[in-house]
Amino acid sequence: MTSKPRLSNRAARRRVDCQSGQSLMEFAIILPLLLVLLAGVIEIGRYTYASILVGNAARAGAAFGAQDHFTAGNPNGIIAAAQNDFQNNGQPLANLNVTSSWVCSCDNAGTMGTVDCVSGICPTGTNKVVSLQVTAHGTFTSLFSFPGLPSTLNVTRSAILRIGT
Repeated sequence: MTSKPRLSNRAARRRVDCQSGQSLMEFAIILPLLLVLLAGVIEIGRYTYASILVGNAARAGAAFGAQDHFTAGNPNGIIAAAQNDFQNNGQPLANLNVTSSWVCSCDNAGTMGTVDCVSGICPTGTNKVVSLQVTAHGTFTSLFSFPGLPSTLNVTRSAILRIGT
C-alpha cells in the first residue's frame, strides 16, 4: 500500500502565501479594461441624451410653428421655441442651430405626392397639405478622449407637423 506524502504545516502555509495575492493581481489587470468600458457606457448615455434633447427642440419649434400659417411664417418664433426647450434642459444655446421650411404635398387618399409650395397645384380630387419641417443641429462634446474617435459629434434631428388652419 502506497501513501501520499503529507505536507507539513509549514509547506502548506507557504503554498497559501504564494496564492494570497493572485486575486489582487487579476483585479489589477482587469481594472483598466473595466474603467474604459465604464467610460464608453457613460459617453454613449450622454450622446443619447443629447440626441433626445436636440429632437425635443426640433419638435418644440415645429409645435410652435404648426399652430397656424402666421406662426409657421415666423422663423424667429420657431427658433426661440426650439432654443427655449433646449436651454431649459441645461444645454448651452451655442450647441444648437435651428432651421425651418415648409413642405407641401398632395394627399390622394393617403398617398402623398410632393408639390412645390409656391406654384404647386394639386390634381383634381386631391388635397394640398402644408407642413412645417424644423431641423435642429446640435453638437455633442465628449468628456473623454478615445484614440481614433472624434471628441465632438454632430447630432441632427427633424420634426414635421401639419400646419393648422
